[in-house]
Amino acid sequence: MSSRPTSEQRHEFGSFLSSRRARLQPAEFGLPDGPRRTPGLRREEVAVLAGVSVSWYTWLEQGRDIQPSADALRRISKVLKLDRVESAHLYALCGLEMPAAAPAAGISPGLEMLVRAINPIPAYVRNAQLDILAWNDAIAELFVDYGSLQPHERNTLRLLFLYIPYRTLILDWEQMARGMIHTFRASRAQAQDKAPFDRLIEELSELSPEFRAWWPDTEVKGFDEGSKRLKHPISGHIDFTYVALTPEGRPDLSLVTYIPRHAASDPQS
Repeated sequence: MSSRPTSEQRHEFGSFLSSRRARLQPAEFGLPDGPRRTPGLRREEVAVLAGVSVSWYTWLEQGRDIQPSADALRRISKVLKLDRVESAHLYALCGLEMPAAAPAAGISPGLEMLVRAINPIPAYVRNAQLDILAWNDAIAELFVDYGSLQPHERNTLRLLFLYIPYRTLILDWEQMARGMIHTFRASRAQAQDKAPFDRLIEELSELSPEFRAWWPDTEVKGFDEGSKRLKHPISGHIDFTYVALTPEGRPDLSLVTYIPRHAASDPQS
């Protein structure tokens, strides 16, 4: 949602542009690298590279009362080689929200290290399609050895409906399965690329009567915090609180942890 920037924001915006322009090297753009009065690119060079007029770009750096479009900011950000945080700051100073970027593939080494370091708290990282991308030993012992599965099989929704050892672990299975469908439906609506979602919908609709019956409803919900009850073959009845956190800059990922509330032997097991 946009709002008109204040005079103070416009001048901060202009100073920010100028400072980022000053750190660029002309040679990076194939420009002559001879003596210059000030470091970095000239205003007219940035304007030409960004596809805007020199006078208009000059007014931006001067903090004049003009409102650049999101597309113009995108092109200027690219020329100035701004990172994600800097680009978001540029948009915010103009009273605009930065368009969502396409999610990167995979996960960072640091996030994978974190999942393993959390052990013995069961944890995994999954994406918007509910594919499980990284996990620790504790959650593999709790649910399933994800490493023994093919990559396309490491999907929470698929496991819930098609993998009997996983399915039989979960008490209140129908409630959990329906809730996961609601989460999946909400994620699909927000996704730019719906093909991975649709492939899984097609497979589950063919192989699972329950999924086929429940998918047409319209409920949606998030997956951030709640409870899950398991009947584990070794540990018995266990109640968990699950907490899902979104890593900074990766809205397509969730770090999901399962915190035991208590563990007790199931008298019927």
